[in-house]
Amino acid sequence: MTILQLINERVQAALAAAGAPDAPAVVQPASKPEFGDYQANGVMGAAKALKTNPRALAEQVIAKLDLAGIASKVEIAGPGFINIHLDPAFLAGRAEAALKDAKLGITPPKPQHVMVEYSSPNLAKEMHVGHLRSTIIGDALARVMAFLGHDVVRANHVGDWGTQFGMLTAYLVETQQAGNASLELNDLETFYRNAKIRFDESEEFADRAREYVVKLQGGDQQVLKLWEQFVDVSLEHCEAVYRKLNVGLTREHVRGESSYNDDLPVVVSDLDKAGLLNVDEGAKVVFLEEFRTQEDKPMGVIVQKKDGGYLYTTTDLGAVRYRHKTLGLDRVIYVVDARQSQHFQQLFTICRKAGFAPESMALEHVGFGVMMGDDGKPFKTRTGGTVKLVELLDEAIERAFQLVTEKNPDLSEEERRHIGHVVGIGAVKYADLSKNRMSDYIFNWDTMLSFEGNTAPYLQYAYTRVQSVFRKATDYDANAKIVITEPAEKQLAVALAQFEDTLNAVAEGCYPHYLSQYLYHIATLFSRFYEACPILKAEGEVRQSRLQLAALTAKTLKTGLDLLGIEVLDAM
Repeated sequence: MTILQLINERVQAALAAAGAPDAPAVVQPASKPEFGDYQANGVMGAAKALKTNPRALAEQVIAKLDLAGIASKVEIAGPGFINIHLDPAFLAGRAEAALKDAKLGITPPKPQHVMVEYSSPNLAKEMHVGHLRSTIIGDALARVMAFLGHDVVRANHVGDWGTQFGMLTAYLVETQQAGNASLELNDLETFYRNAKIRFDESEEFADRAREYVVKLQGGDQQVLKLWEQFVDVSLEHCEAVYRKLNVGLTREHVRGESSYNDDLPVVVSDLDKAGLLNVDEGAKVVFLEEFRTQEDKPMGVIVQKKDGGYLYTTTDLGAVRYRHKTLGLDRVIYVVDARQSQHFQQLFTICRKAGFAPESMALEHVGFGVMMGDDGKPFKTRTGGTVKLVELLDEAIERAFQLVTEKNPDLSEEERRHIGHVVGIGAVKYADLSKNRMSDYIFNWDTMLSFEGNTAPYLQYAYTRVQSVFRKATDYDANAKIVITEPAEKQLAVALAQFEDTLNAVAEGCYPHYLSQYLYHIATLFSRFYEACPILKAEGEVRQSRLQLAALTAKTLKTGLDLLGIEVLDAM
């Protein structure tokens, strides 16, 4: 149990004993050191409900509050706040236990079977900057939930089906006949563009492409083999990006739209059996009273077109059925652009009505905003084109390499290249993950690569700074007792004890920036601690205790950054 959970439970019991059994405890970390370490804010609401004086009720709560061995002082502040000052010995014990545990003392929750669907590129083209946010936000959520002890399934729901693949397969046949298929497939953007030109300019080619669509959907073995070749090459492009980004998606996590193709007629049939299906101008449609058109009529969701073709919604319905019936998931998280919000609201509504997903299986759309350029518009090349994600990452690595070269020219090129890679990739990821995912943000090279402020290089340097302390300390005792006497020591220890609460908040609300803010707070407090409480100049128990706090800081920073998919360095 975390300190926050422990105090919350005790305050809740005290509120009940004071005559307010239904009042929420509302305990949270104090906003300022003078307010203590934690603050209970639920008394005023309870006093209003009981029609009594808040301070009088706060006195009754304190009289019933059992925080022996946890708090050294509990006091009333303002109109009825309760300030709680933790006992330094209690804090020290928590810090020592965290240091000895591989997971920093985190208590595993009741495990859930959770799927995080993220990245999900369209295999017809190479990944571009528009795939960045889904990929790294989803990966961070999957890492955090797995670390907490949940059974996590990563899902890469790639776009590998549909009419455009008839066009691409037809063009693949042409390029193979011309002997230059391998050359063109090296650049998927060019391959797609050339295929589209052929499709638009040649009626004969367009007809052939449509024939391939029919053959593909009908299971023609020769066409399927060609399609598999194209999918394989496309996934190799994706996997190269994932490796560079330090993202945990592999081929085993891919289950594309094609996986559900055989189930789509069954999906439509089941919707009909559930009484949800209507025929409108030849198309099969589900009308939802919960969603209204501008004319205030029920909004229709097409699940099968007039020509018999299926849509993304149909495939998504099939995926939900599979995830419930076959995988038995408790929670499914879709990390997809916020602009797809209505699609997911409608999808989830249909799933509930049709019985494809029981109420016990949580379905959540984790949306996010847009990455913008300096002009305040979606990030593009100088000529207005789409930026390939791999090219953005390569530029980040090169820019970081140049910075490292300026700062440490004496390092070997191999070392500078390695540092440049870690810093560059970390900078791009943290610039995104440190923002509220629902916000748009401006992509700025100078800001994200700065060694000052809330950036990855600053946090990576903070970790390196701690490591340098231990390189100089030759007498570190990893089993030494922690003794907290100074304010800077206590503030750091309190923050370090809040790691699990932070991760729980990330897992519950799916907001990785909670963890980013926390790590920046830890790095800032360590800097204050480092200045106010000399470590290597201290002696005896004080020196060893401060080294222990430094060790827990490094362990927390490294673990936290790893959960964001960001590497650290022992030296920079």
